[in-house]
Amino acid sequence: MTARDDIIGRIRAATGRAADHSAPPPPEYANAALIPARATGTPAELTARFIEMATETAATIDRVTESGDVGAAIAAWLKSAALGSDIIAAPDPAMEAYGLDAAPGLFIRKGAATGDDLVSVTPTLAGVAETGSLMVSATPGTPYTLNFLPETHIAVLHADRIVGGYEDAWAKVRRNQETGSALPRTVTLITGPSRSSDIERTVTIGVHGPKRLHIVLVGNADGEKT
Repeated sequence: MTARDDIIGRIRAATGRAADHSAPPPPEYANAALIPARATGTPAELTARFIEMATETAATIDRVTESGDVGAAIAAWLKSAALGSDIIAAPDPAMEAYGLDAAPGLFIRKGAATGDDLVSVTPTLAGVAETGSLMVSATPGTPYTLNFLPETHIAVLHADRIVGGYEDAWAKVRRNQETGSALPRTVTLITGPSRSSDIERTVTIGVHGPKRLHIVLVGNADGEKT
């Protein structure tokens, strides 16, 4: 028996837990406080609220109907913003559905970002309507550096992944784990471009992360008018 086994054994004995005890899955709202009204609504209402709140944080949003339209939308936006055509994309297999390789004019590298990469493209776990925030994760397919090093971060969000509040987003992470997905090593909430007021209380964009956050929203929410 190792020292670790001895310590865990004493903890189990003190708490009355058997060695083969497995904790039940947490409820959807584990110890949740009051959920504000702005975090509730129909899928269409939550989508509209997410767009409103994300826009208020200085994020920009494009909408496409199908996953395969994402690449062309990104290429067009980069051209209109004069941001070049080189991107570093997450090597997540889910990215294959977005038509990046077929998009005209895009030059793509896949992997972790370095200090030389100016534009990254990543998938997202969820969008939070309450604040217009994105939930992203660090996994082998979504390296952590993609969310922070490049000056421009392009995030792909599906409309059916927009939830009301943070509690709903964490519940989604737990449900993904219960269906066989590995628990992400890191989960990050992103609300607009990076900003700081640390220096003389002057708001500065891009100090600790990207100067721009562009969201490509895929599909429509249930009941949403197009």
